[in-house]
Amino acid sequence: MSAASIPDARPDAREIVLAARNVAKSYGSVHALKGVNFDIHRGQVTTLFGENGAGKSTLMKILSGVIQPSTGEIILDGQPVVFNNANEARDRGISIIHQELSLAPNMSVRDNIFMGREIIGPTGVDFAEEERQVRRLMEELEEDIDPLTPVEDLRLGQQQIVEIARALSVDSRILIMDEPTSALSASEVEVLFKVIRDLTAKGVSIVYISHHLEEALTITDHAVVLRDGNMTAYAPRAEIDLEWIVRNMVGDNYDLGAPPASRFGEVALSIRNLSVPDPAGFNLVDQLSLDVRAGEIVCIYGLMGAGRTELLETCAGRLRASGGEIVLEGREISHLSIAERIARGLALVPEDRQRDGLVQTMTVGENLSLASIGRFTRGLFTSRSAEKKLVGDSIREVTVKTSGGHAAIGSLSGGNQQKVVIGKILATKPRVIMLDEPSRGIDIGAKAEVFRLLARGAEQGLAVVYSTSEVSECLSIAHRIIVMHKGRISAEFDSTVTKEMIMAASGESVAA
Repeated sequence: MSAASIPDARPDAREIVLAARNVAKSYGSVHALKGVNFDIHRGQVTTLFGENGAGKSTLMKILSGVIQPSTGEIILDGQPVVFNNANEARDRGISIIHQELSLAPNMSVRDNIFMGREIIGPTGVDFAEEERQVRRLMEELEEDIDPLTPVEDLRLGQQQIVEIARALSVDSRILIMDEPTSALSASEVEVLFKVIRDLTAKGVSIVYISHHLEEALTITDHAVVLRDGNMTAYAPRAEIDLEWIVRNMVGDNYDLGAPPASRFGEVALSIRNLSVPDPAGFNLVDQLSLDVRAGEIVCIYGLMGAGRTELLETCAGRLRASGGEIVLEGREISHLSIAERIARGLALVPEDRQRDGLVQTMTVGENLSLASIGRFTRGLFTSRSAEKKLVGDSIREVTVKTSGGHAAIGSLSGGNQQKVVIGKILATKPRVIMLDEPSRGIDIGAKAEVFRLLARGAEQGLAVVYSTSEVSECLSIAHRIIVMHKGRISAEFDSTVTKEMIMAASGESVAA
């Protein structure tokens, strides 16, 4: 459906504070946006839905001055405007929270929030006032984060909170949130939604982008769907539901799948009485034992802080255990390095693909082949033909949408970047693959493709372990669901379990 055929259900134009009119953006022969019209209403939440690569982030970057459109215009308060950079847009009251974190990890929370717009007093930067304002922001977000803590010492969800706090500190009249909850716990999401409601009550306009469809429905006033650079649907909240969103985003092909009919083999990974300490002396993982068989898909569910990430990272060799054993196909591997564990057939797809899964200065092909470099390197020489074949095979196997292995990794959508990370690990020919929040920040279509990859691997004898904080992902391809709470296994279910049973075992309110 073209933009022109969309029913005109929009509020009076006087309520529109910022608008895109016939905005298009091209990168060479690639058309990211194709004449989009988009309105932002005063004091309301407009949610933007679409698959990875649909043009959502491109449109938001144009509205916030990060990039300029190829054609079309931006209207602010009824007048055409041109933003040459993000600072000009910010000076006019427009801020954006980017999907991928843009924090300086070696700097403190305070310095990240006020970077480039420091508070100047009679004797220079007023660090005390900056710290006071950061503490107030953290109280508003109900997060106990010290302003002087280096960002690199925070977990991913807390870094997301810092990114949100930085945007809130500007007192924007238009706030664009691109996947703001992708790393947040359920309680943190609840607090963020309270902040959003407070902001809209004060007249602040919100643009909200999320792949968490049900979550987004609880906060939106209007919904817009982009598909392949076109606006395909618009409706007020009263006229939309989950089915409407999915149908306009991806049609009917959005099933996350069912447990594959795998024939389980011998135990591939055995975790025995594993304990992982934190700096305070408590156990993040507390004497946990778990066996995973070849051909089996095991989902690990738990709230933020349950110990899911620490369990997987310890098995992969990124964290050190204080006790217990990790046994891969009958051999104890706790003493091995990460590279040695990969060579033995155990590999991890990390939660933070930008920081831990990809090298941003490398191409798609270089990222895909990085973990398998030993297969086509002899001494000082690399076989380019062997590497090219591996890259081509990987792109086809995991269906990466790219112009080729030579493309910059940053040119791919979030979903395709995630498939590159998975493809890189699958290229090492693992016998056990672990994935920490494999669907973080990717749309429902890309999520379904990732899950189909995992199901196909299990059918071929691969042992799969993935963690998630989304109950719907437990009820898809997993043969077995493990629920973690405070570092321990609180329940174990087969694929017939209900959502309510999983949430109750995790310590989460079913009404959350």
